[in-house]
Amino acid sequence: MYTIKFIEEASVKEKTIPFLQKLNPDTSKEVLQERLTAMLKNNYKCIGVYDREKLIGISGLWILVKHYIGKHVEPDNVVILPEYRGKGIGAQLVRWIIDYAISINGNSVELNAYVASEEANKFWIDQGFKPVGYHYQMKLTS
Repeated sequence: MYTIKFIEEASVKEKTIPFLQKLNPDTSKEVLQERLTAMLKNNYKCIGVYDREKLIGISGLWILVKHYIGKHVEPDNVVILPEYRGKGIGAQLVRWIIDYAISINGNSVELNAYVASEEANKFWIDQGFKPVGYHYQMKLTS
């Protein structure tokens, strides 16, 4: 069994940037740090998955309220180190997130997944999530 808990805000950048660089290899460390600083000011939290003291996975967590669903939790940038995948850790993390959403009286857990990531989409569907729409984007800067 692995331990899942919030990462203290004072150490979020130090602990999560290496994971975020794996997901965003074309974004500089400095830009990731700037964005993370801004996100932390806007109701964003980070969760860590630990094998004893070793951080082996992360998930960002937004607590949001939207017209169509009300209060909900949105996992963001979920990463488990490759050598720990396939051991049920992702499912344990999802259960933790669901339990957290329930504990704060959330109505749902919602997330975005890249269309091209078949492995990630299969994972989320296997966890009981259902695709309900499209996420559109128009980049205004490079």
